[in-house]
Amino acid sequence: MDRGIGPDRALGASQRKRTSRGIYSAWSRASVDKAFVLASRKDDDVAWLTDYFPEWKKYQYVVDDPNASLTVSRNKGRESMAYLTFIIDNYEKLPSYVLFIHPTRYQWHNDDPDYDGLPMLRSFQLPYLKQEGYVNLRCVWVLGCPGEIRPLTDAEGHRHDDGPTARDAYLKAFRELFPDRPVPEVVGVSCCAQFAVTREKILERPKSDYEFYRGWLLNTDLDDSVSGRVLEYSWHSKHWELADPLALHVIFGKNPVHCPEARSCYCNVFGLCHLKCDKPDSCERRYILPPYSVLPSGWPTIGWNGGPRNRVIEVEL
Repeated sequence: MDRGIGPDRALGASQRKRTSRGIYSAWSRASVDKAFVLASRKDDDVAWLTDYFPEWKKYQYVVDDPNASLTVSRNKGRESMAYLTFIIDNYEKLPSYVLFIHPTRYQWHNDDPDYDGLPMLRSFQLPYLKQEGYVNLRCVWVLGCPGEIRPLTDAEGHRHDDGPTARDAYLKAFRELFPDRPVPEVVGVSCCAQFAVTREKILERPKSDYEFYRGWLLNTDLDDSVSGRVLEYSWHSKHWELADPLALHVIFGKNPVHCPEARSCYCNVFGLCHLKCDKPDSCERRYILPPYSVLPSGWPTIGWNGGPRNRVIEVEL
């Protein structure tokens, strides 16, 4: 299992300064070549990204509007179609740093006590991304870690009432996506397809690979949800290491099970180095899996019971 590295190795002293919020990197506001890539729908409110991150370039793919300035040829595979389309269309002119994210500010999979994307993105550590090449934007292990899919033993092809799940489909899909690679025994990564990558990491693969993955997505019989989940659990690692034909290292270079301990992850990725973390999978007061996948109307000041709610963390606006 890939457990990450300690905070002292993550950033050199010349690259950081300590504040009450942990490690703050001047890179977050410096004039560096960086971009957000998001798959959105026509009704999604993405103005918050412009309001709070004016220095970041935005590539907003509106997947349900064929007339949008950026869109996809077919709305399939959840966010994966937009992510792959961005890479293919910009392969020769990629930004130095790319964060692939979902469009709305408040969503259950944001690794934040209030499910708020603003503090999460504000505290993201670009120097750590430069060092690693790929960084997941979620440190808590639920859902996805330490082992979400066991391709060789999960019930491939078993039909549930509503069709196959990603676990059922992963083995066949893996062999189609990575025909020359051995199938890993276990695949695990914290959900939910929000991650950051450097230009150099993307360019380690030829453009034709990304075109091949998009072709698979367009042609597979798997539905939108399942095909998207297959790729969700394939972005993080690489099954293509030609120098080692037995390497199990899926797309962006980490091990098939990439579940860094929460303590080091929060410190390295978000500069939160003083959290209380008694277990490897989580830290106190950081994330609780919500009872529903759709947050209540009025969140974060309106809670699950419809009454007033106090934010866990106050955010400077």
